[in-house]
Amino acid sequence: MIENSQQKLYIVGIGPGSPDYLSKRSADVLQSVHTVAGYTTYIDLIRPLISGKEIVSTGMMKEVDRVEAAIEIALSGKSCAIVCSGDPGIYAMAGLALEICQKKNIPITPHFSLLTSHSSPCTLQSALCIEIVPGISALSAGASLLGAPLTHDFAVISLSDLLTSWEKIEARIEAAAQADFVIVIYNPKSKKRDWQLKKAQEIILKYRNPETPVGIVASAMREGQRVEIVNLEYLHTADVDMQTTVFIGNSTSVKYLDFMITPRGYSEKYDI
Repeated sequence: MIENSQQKLYIVGIGPGSPDYLSKRSADVLQSVHTVAGYTTYIDLIRPLISGKEIVSTGMMKEVDRVEAAIEIALSGKSCAIVCSGDPGIYAMAGLALEICQKKNIPITPHFSLLTSHSSPCTLQSALCIEIVPGISALSAGASLLGAPLTHDFAVISLSDLLTSWEKIEARIEAAAQADFVIVIYNPKSKKRDWQLKKAQEIILKYRNPETPVGIVASAMREGQRVEIVNLEYLHTADVDMQTTVFIGNSTSVKYLDFMITPRGYSEKYDI
């Protein structure tokens, strides 16, 4: 059934890639809309769900083009969904879509304001209604495969310097390491960007024991999934790429059998 609301844009998280981890809401939205827009790889992951839909797919580095196209389609009165891997609000398209609307002064309204008494300066007739549909993030999927690496405070840092300067990334790594956060690293290495992970390791080793456990998860919940736990001192030799998420433990994190655990602190307060 095609969604018939005017000027409706969905930004949909499809999770790590397996249909088993796609939320019911995400599936319902994808089946209801007129048009689906996304990176070609992500479109391929959901093709069985979007048969017969109008598709707007682009390759890497074309995010702005496809998001602008999706917004124009929604403004024309055709419901449109932008698909993102993981969660749309974590290094994904929710921010870009909202930024573009802001820069172009496009009136927008959150979908929930249409369902409650909350007053909004926009109405469905005069504004683009946006619903951001959450998905299981790479850090959540990866953490579940490792055990419990994120049960205390953690920081998430992308090593991609395409949109953020390396100086700023480096400063954030230093601060997170010094503060003893568990550190989750997105985009650890690519073909053209192969030195940043080693530099991050060098910074973190100033504050962490070389034997600190590091969880490495590639292609979580997809074909080719790979999970391993190594010591921090060997991180630079690990097999990682853009499909890999790296979990660097804090000073209390441990490896127990095939699991990585960051204690929440219960043993310090309770007799367990």
